[in-house]
Amino acid sequence: MKLLEQHIVKKLNQPIRLQDYAVGIFKSAPTKSSIKKAIKKELVLVNGKKATTALFINNKDTIELFESITDYKSTKINLKLSIIFEDDYLAAIYKPAGILVSGNSFYTIKNALPTNLQNSLQLDATTPQPVHRLDYATSGLLLIGKTVSSITKLNQLFEHKKIQKTYHAVCVGNMNEEGVIDVDIDEKKALTHYKVLQSSSSVKFNKLNLVELYPKTGRKHQLRKHLLFLKNPILGDQLYYLPEFYHKGKGLFLHASSLNFTHPFTNENISITKELPSKFKKIFSQ
Repeated sequence: MKLLEQHIVKKLNQPIRLQDYAVGIFKSAPTKSSIKKAIKKELVLVNGKKATTALFINNKDTIELFESITDYKSTKINLKLSIIFEDDYLAAIYKPAGILVSGNSFYTIKNALPTNLQNSLQLDATTPQPVHRLDYATSGLLLIGKTVSSITKLNQLFEHKKIQKTYHAVCVGNMNEEGVIDVDIDEKKALTHYKVLQSSSSVKFNKLNLVELYPKTGRKHQLRKHLLFLKNPILGDQLYYLPEFYHKGKGLFLHASSLNFTHPFTNENISITKELPSKFKKIFSQ
């Protein structure tokens, strides 16, 4: 293993769980999820011993973050990304369908970010990190943090629902013109607003609908599950579909089309959009 960073705990009045304390102290793993992953991979030592997610730390403890030799050898890929917005703190890029945002695979958006984005000049600059998810099959806008403080603040904006995401999808079957889907997912509150923008007759599906979607929560596969609940699944969905509407060949017709939020450092109103993919336009005239 290769030592990346070391931190000595100071001014701690009472014990605190490592995975909570360590958020934001390491540039190489600035988020809670990245710290947890490092702990589970046995890349975090406390006082020279391998840490666990249940470990509590105390004042004067020494925390060390390592990088595995496998990760160190190759963490960047030559993948050209479309940069929609970028400044010294954050960026928004276009994620094509069919590429993982992050994970165990080498060919991911995360590993392509260092060769596509400009280095931040801020004192807490770090390796660029995606701050939310997009499914493998989904195209569209992905928000990236370039500094430790930016990653932390963007995560807080998402947590407090201060970032408005808009999606577009092609859904099959007859639909109401607009509505609200209030159906729990994995026993957690999940809410989606939708509006049908255009409809087109289809021999195979009876009707195809261009639908604008406004998720008010961020559950895994929320939009796909909610539209299946309506019996209007997204065209091309290989996981959440009705047998009579099964379609394979052009991928999933789900696109993350806009992001709106207040910049956490400049206080500017940021409104970013990405036009629909060509496969959408072939069905609906714009």
